[in-house]
Amino acid sequence: MTAQLMVSLSGISAWTLDRGAGLSDELAARGVPLSLLFAPRIAGADQPEAVLAWVRGQQAAGNALLQHGYDHPADTRTRTIRRRAEFASLPAHEAKLRLTAAGATMERLGLATDAFVPPRWVASPGTLLALRHKGFSLCADLMGARDLRTGQVHRGRVQGFGFGERVEPWWCFALVMGASRAARRGQLIRLAVDTADLSRSGPRQALLDAIDIALHHDATPLTYPALLKRQPARAA
Repeated sequence: MTAQLMVSLSGISAWTLDRGAGLSDELAARGVPLSLLFAPRIAGADQPEAVLAWVRGQQAAGNALLQHGYDHPADTRTRTIRRRAEFASLPAHEAKLRLTAAGATMERLGLATDAFVPPRWVASPGTLLALRHKGFSLCADLMGARDLRTGQVHRGRVQGFGFGERVEPWWCFALVMGASRAARRGQLIRLAVDTADLSRSGPRQALLDAIDIALHHDATPLTYPALLKRQPARAA
């Protein structure tokens, strides 16, 4: 069975737009589409038109847009975004309220998507119910990508970078080796990177190495929405 490769980028903002654009160019040269995880509202920092224009341009180029929760606090001093597990424990009615607010913000920004990724990759059962009610077709969590219309789950644990300089080399090594192992086994490979990670040479190179080794083993690059359009596979 041929492996499938998906790469997602979060932390998109005016502060980090150059990093995101650089990664997109690197992946385009490899024929790998990018799944953009976009937060509709970043407290303390409005998304300027330059960011929105870039996101729209990425969609036009074949990359995918996924709604990444709703409200991400931003530290304007350090220019970083703090993502809490916003939808990890919400009951359905509270999740629905947040999704309604997020939908209104997305509409105001001129962006649209029916794919969702909860911050920290954790969604409560109530959130899944609310997503179905709001017409979403996909929710990607820590362990796989869930088709909300059919209930099928495409299994594959998301791989990314942890925190702490002392363990950074370990995370980089684990990302590359995990991608290689999954590619050889024909499994689903899900690589996740934040724009904050791209500011450091080690994680950035490890991500590119993981992508290259997956492609070397003939992994098929996809976006999250494109995964649902392929034949049912790895269903729960």
